[in-house]
Amino acid sequence: MTDRPTILVPIRVLEGESVPEGVPELLAHAHVVLLGYHVIPEQTAPGQAQMQFEDRATDRLDEYERMFEEAGATVERRLVFTHDGQKTIDRMTTEHDTLAALVPNATGPVENVLVAVRGAVGIDRLARVVAGLFKRTDATVTLYHVADPDETDEDVETLMNGLLNRLESLGMDAATIETRIERDQGPLDAIVDAADAFDVVVMGESDPSLATFVFGMPADQVADRFLGPVLVVQREPAAEPDE
Repeated sequence: MTDRPTILVPIRVLEGESVPEGVPELLAHAHVVLLGYHVIPEQTAPGQAQMQFEDRATDRLDEYERMFEEAGATVERRLVFTHDGQKTIDRMTTEHDTLAALVPNATGPVENVLVAVRGAVGIDRLARVVAGLFKRTDATVTLYHVADPDETDEDVETLMNGLLNRLESLGMDAATIETRIERDQGPLDAIVDAADAFDVVVMGESDPSLATFVFGMPADQVADRFLGPVLVVQREPAAEPDE
């Protein structure tokens, strides 16, 4: 069993998006699901778009796949012509059981990682992403929590110690992990303000739809105001109801 976290990297492959500088190295220890997608008009059949654009899109995906593999990642790829990009991304996260999606921005060598800890739900998935990507690197990881007004110091300590213990159990050196607690500030503003001192942000989604979160919710707002990459750790998939 591999401890490589599965990370979705969606690229609008025919709209000028590419893999930014530093991203392959960031995901060197990941299993990358490289999704090249192109949103087509409702009146255009996907098969028609595929016949017209597949060769050009495939050439670009070939290039991007080589970039990730040369950095050390394992890669699987999909090329999709779709009427709804968000639904396609949601479907890919389910089909490939991805732990997180990347909002890609350029980065240099990763030395400092900000991990926004928003609550106990999803802690295990957050830990698996952080440990899988960074335990073999020299990066310092800062666990950052913006406390709610009704959270006691004991509540916060329990939350942070739980994540710290889980990271250690996954092989991270406690000496590379710091904690930071913020009060009296809104979570989004606090994360954005803190992020300026870091190379990468890791945060959990706050909406049931990962795609909606990536393209229109707080992670996207963080990405708009932060120059580096943002990894969005998705919620645990909902259990299928018993038949």
